Amino acid sequence: MTATPTPYPDTPPPLDPPLDLGKLYTARLHAARVRPYLATALFALRTVESRRVPTMAVDRYWRCYVSPRFVRRTPVEELAGVWVHEVSHLLRDHHGRGDRVARERGLTGPGDRLRMNIAADFEINDDIYGDGLARPQGAVHPGRLGLPEDQLMEDYLPMFGLGPRTQDLAWLDCGSGADGLEREWDLGPEGADGLSEQQQDAVRFRVARAIEGRPGDAPKGWRRWAEEAFQPVLPWRQLLGAALRSAVSGPGAGDDYGYGRPSRRSAGVPGTVLPSLRRRPPRVTVVVDTSGSVTDDELGSALTEITAIARAVGGRRDLVGVVSCDAAAHRVHPLCQAGEIPLIGGGGTDLRSGFARALRANPRPDVVVALTDGQTPWPERRPPCRTVVGLFPRPSRRGYEDERDYVPRTPPDWARVVVIGSAP
Repeated sequence: MTATPTPYPDTPPPLDPPLDLGKLYTARLHAARVRPYLATALFALRTVESRRVPTMAVDRYWRCYVSPRFVRRTPVEELAGVWVHEVSHLLRDHHGRGDRVARERGLTGPGDRLRMNIAADFEINDDIYGDGLARPQGAVHPGRLGLPEDQLMEDYLPMFGLGPRTQDLAWLDCGSGADGLEREWDLGPEGADGLSEQQQDAVRFRVARAIEGRPGDAPKGWRRWAEEAFQPVLPWRQLLGAALRSAVSGPGAGDDYGYGRPSRRSAGVPGTVLPSLRRRPPRVTVVVDTSGSVTDDELGSALTEITAIARAVGGRRDLVGVVSCDAAAHRVHPLCQAGEIPLIGGGGTDLRSGFARALRANPRPDVVVALTDGQTPWPERRPPCRTVVGLFPRPSRRGYEDERDYVPRTPPDWARVVVIGSAP
């Protein structure tokens, strides 16, 4: 029998073992079982093995960078908690919010981003653990600094600074998905397996719907997030809704005569039944500008507005039609699901054909809503129905008025105009 040779003292240490995907995915499955409303988001994350991250970290494109050493030394139950923690940063848009806070408050240094990461962790960790989900070792809690619970990242930021009480948190790094600052290990926008903004919004929408469907299963923080996730947060959405409600409730919009209830004037005409004027649900046609000057994000916003318009008319999707229009109008599509409406275009812009197509519909709409960047000719005459225009904002073109193809962005006076994304 040959003895096993003893390695020389200067033998280099063995390389780190590869990432234990079996253990990592078992932990994710456990997380999905105990937090089923987050399952869509958990399985949307793309795993990337990385030896440069301290634990697990995410970027704004929904990639999850994982340290093999961290997975090896962490129990499955705690790994499940880390999965939920990291995907929470992305669902709550901490990267986008971190960028906005940095611009608004002039927070540019790495220490500021560390404070954002800590504040974002406080927002997440105050109520997501328990009920089958183990708290990972080292998870920070607002009570650690004597701070209240149930606050947002933006609220926590001014409540503490970096100092003796936070010096042992210098290791904390949940990645650019937690604070918006790109890391050296990030694959960036051109890297593989990232999610587009539209895909990210689709994931958030499904999670919010899952939480709203079973509200008793989610902690208070998640219920609040689901309520606010796709609610209007800027005044322009309220203005657009108010403009639409004003249009559909005005005289002549949705009014018709019927015999379902006789007119009160019938009493003055014995033997005659007179029809009464009754309000029926209004019909709305949405003309969406699909020209090449409208971005994909704006088209995604248009779909969101179409859903809101259906709610404004009582949830009757059968009363809402959609026309996509660039230089020519396409057919009117009935609204079934906003995500199923084909927005066809990409050429020049002439919404006159879109208005004409909308008004040829049978029955004719009571209200036409145009969602556009405004770079279009407008109908010369007022349409025979109420009109609301939602304008996608554009930078000023002052100095270009003499260009041959320049078209003023201001719609005609007969339209009720709301600038989408305008500040208060």
